[in-house]
Amino acid sequence: MKIKCRPEDFRVEELPNIEPGDRGRFVLYRLTKRSIGTPEAIEAVRRRWDLPPDAVRHGGLKDRHATTVQYLTIFKGPERSLHQSNLDLEPVGRVDQPYAPGCFRGNRFTIVLRELSDAEAAVALKAASEIPRDGIPNYFDDQRFGSVGPSGDLIGRAWIAGDHERALWLALAEPNDSDLPDDERQKAILRDLWGRWTEAKAALDRSHARSIVTYLDDGHPDDFRGAFARLRRDLRSIYFSAYQSHLWNLVLGRFIEDLTRPGQRIPYAFRTATLPVPVGLDPEQADRLASTRLPLPASRTPLGDDDISAMARSVVLEQGIAWEDLRVRHLKDVFLSKGDRAAMFRPSGWSQSGLVDDELYPGRKALELGFDLPRGAYATLIVKRLTDASGAGTAS
Repeated sequence: MKIKCRPEDFRVEELPNIEPGDRGRFVLYRLTKRSIGTPEAIEAVRRRWDLPPDAVRHGGLKDRHATTVQYLTIFKGPERSLHQSNLDLEPVGRVDQPYAPGCFRGNRFTIVLRELSDAEAAVALKAASEIPRDGIPNYFDDQRFGSVGPSGDLIGRAWIAGDHERALWLALAEPNDSDLPDDERQKAILRDLWGRWTEAKAALDRSHARSIVTYLDDGHPDDFRGAFARLRRDLRSIYFSAYQSHLWNLVLGRFIEDLTRPGQRIPYAFRTATLPVPVGLDPEQADRLASTRLPLPASRTPLGDDDISAMARSVVLEQGIAWEDLRVRHLKDVFLSKGDRAAMFRPSGWSQSGLVDDELYPGRKALELGFDLPRGAYATLIVKRLTDASGAGTAS
């Protein structure tokens, strides 16, 4: 079974809940992108139009390996289009406030599963019949952890633990699967010359990383905290969101373990942890999972005396940090979100084609699925469920 054989095999469209008009300080744009991540697309727009870092605001990150549609605003932006090989930006009106996560209600997905054998097709069809009924655990999926390199260490964890040099090294020097060739070379230089800032500055091309090294070389050789603060704000926000998401995933995993019997869960390998996915739930268990919201790990999220609060506090403490210490110190422009998140989600607007002959893989089948998900839910979790559904069929 294969997914994302072509960008159009995985399509995502943001569902905004705002209506643009012909007045407002912010121009609203429709961004269509292909095979490029949201941060990279926004950076391309900024460079093309010479915009300051905070001028562009968006609601969410969309998959790199897909065809996606999302919306963004630019303060007093130009009312003209921008077309490049992997993105199209079109103005659609004006609004009074910058675009933000609260400006869209969810996403519409269309995905195509390819190269299905007869057995895989049967498994996928069975799972497709169960997902609308059983729902999916609302984990943050691997896209959330694109900043995590081969060490498995999270930049946000290092910073919150007070290891500012480690946080900076992870951000600037650790290799990453998504690195372009220029990034790979720059990071290799930094790994070889870390701490020898004059040599590193001379060896690096003009880049954001070189500007950070210039700061360290210019009389601040050990000010890793100040250097980290000079990283782009959008990147620092991603780093801390990834760490908070990892902790929340661990809390949900523990909740599922406590809720289920051993035969009712399948271990799924995520980028930062192996976590349980429930199957074959009793009605009471399914109702409990569907009605539960779990706290987002942050000192600003208050905990009570209930069992869920005690469990969340315990899970975080096992990672070596107290709940009250989950805060971003020394940085005033990024923070850990407060609140809670649903433990599971159910897709709406579910549709599926019948099996068809796969034009890319003769002798195999293809299956197209369409569905809407609430904001923050990951369609790739549905793909995981479709591909691992054979385990669910044997659970009891």
